[in-house]
Amino acid sequence: MYNDLSAYRKSYEKGILEEKNIPENPLELFRTWFIEVDTSNTIDEVNAMTIATIGRDGYPKNRVVLLKKYTHEGFIFYTNYDSEKCKAIAVNPNVCISFFWHAAEKQVIIKGKAEKIADNLSDGYFESRPRGSQLGAIVSNQSAVIENRVLLENKLKALENSLEGKPIQRPKHWGGFIVKPIEIEFWQGRANRLHDRIRYQLQEDFNWKIDRLAP
Repeated sequence: MYNDLSAYRKSYEKGILEEKNIPENPLELFRTWFIEVDTSNTIDEVNAMTIATIGRDGYPKNRVVLLKKYTHEGFIFYTNYDSEKCKAIAVNPNVCISFFWHAAEKQVIIKGKAEKIADNLSDGYFESRPRGSQLGAIVSNQSAVIENRVLLENKLKALENSLEGKPIQRPKHWGGFIVKPIEIEFWQGRANRLHDRIRYQLQEDFNWKIDRLAP
């Protein structure tokens, strides 16, 4: 199989990123960019982000998850604690998350440490989920090998019947993580591949060092 993609071309000309217009705290810039992209209505699931972990086999692995909250402390997502990514985080909490908003020609790359959030916060979010999603979190033994889909669907149906009319409690194997950033890079596409790259690095005094990187 062979497919030459070298002729694919795109000129990035939708924005600029200059030091004179950025805040001292990168989370403020993230909020500005997120709102800008979200309100543009040009991207589905603007909160979709790629998270990279280092697996127990020593290989990095990326997958897309959904950002559910961001605060001055970091970025929160929810998952199955028995999943492959969570087993990797348990061994090595250093992760990288990234957003690529293609319609805005923007990218954000965040290095940080992942930590479990408090149980009551996970409880609160679980209660807000649609009932089907709650049931799915219980039924799926995420990342485990299964024989076929029929068994999974039968397991879901049996659980639906057993819990009909009853409240659903968050399973202990499911909850949230917060990624606390130590470095955030903002990438704005520019013409002639001379993209803007601004990097924030957290210092020991909790201030942020700002540098421009060559594209």
